[in-house]
Amino acid sequence: MKKYAVIYRAVWIENLQYAAQIAAGYISYFIFIFVLIKLWSAMYTVPGERIYGYTKEQMIWYVMMTEMVWFAAGSATVTREVSDDIRGGNIAYLLNKPYHYTLYILAKYTGEWNIRLPMYAGFAVVLGVGMVGRLPGLRIQALVLALPCFCLGIMIHAVYKLCISLLSFWIEDSNPFQWLYDKAILIVGTLFPIEIFPAALQPVIKLTPIYTVCYGPAKLIVDFHMEKYLEILLAQAVYLAVGLGLMFLMYAKGAKKLYVNGG
Repeated sequence: MKKYAVIYRAVWIENLQYAAQIAAGYISYFIFIFVLIKLWSAMYTVPGERIYGYTKEQMIWYVMMTEMVWFAAGSATVTREVSDDIRGGNIAYLLNKPYHYTLYILAKYTGEWNIRLPMYAGFAVVLGVGMVGRLPGLRIQALVLALPCFCLGIMIHAVYKLCISLLSFWIEDSNPFQWLYDKAILIVGTLFPIEIFPAALQPVIKLTPIYTVCYGPAKLIVDFHMEKYLEILLAQAVYLAVGLGLMFLMYAKGAKKLYVNGG
């Protein structure tokens, strides 16, 4: 594990030097949040009104938390870099390196989002308190317990995006599948909580990684319950284990395909 720790540290230090460039993303984040605040403010016309169980403050803070994850998790490392390595043939060279390629990519990616997540979290708090006010009923316990869920959610997101990128072993371009996955994550669970969707669809959505990436961690911030926390943590553990298993299987079959075809 030391070699992956070295990779992580090198990428973390490199991204720390570009913190100002990462902060430029605050502009896009602010625009997203400003528009969504106006949208939900127009929908909540009565003080204290609840829509699908959310007060106005809870709904806006929920969106701010999910968008924070969305912006922090964005990276070309698990998408374009992997696809380019496979399609360009660089993967044949990387196969001989003294590390597992997929774990190398995940170590690099972790070094990136470990810088972006705290930066966007700090900006989200300042923006939220300034534009909406403090979240009523927020407890320190909820923040502490939700933190691992945010980290696990981003890692689950990375593993499944990496699995999609590994499709490049068999198809020329995996970008259409990346686009479909991104839009599903963005619309279901990020811009809108799961409760907004039809009751018949909600159990189906909860059986997908979407439930564990953005919705679950943000839900714990705005409406923490220990039962929900344990449910989300268990779901994340299952999806991470399944995703890692799928990732290793796809990579092994893809690498075997390269060897059979002579690289």
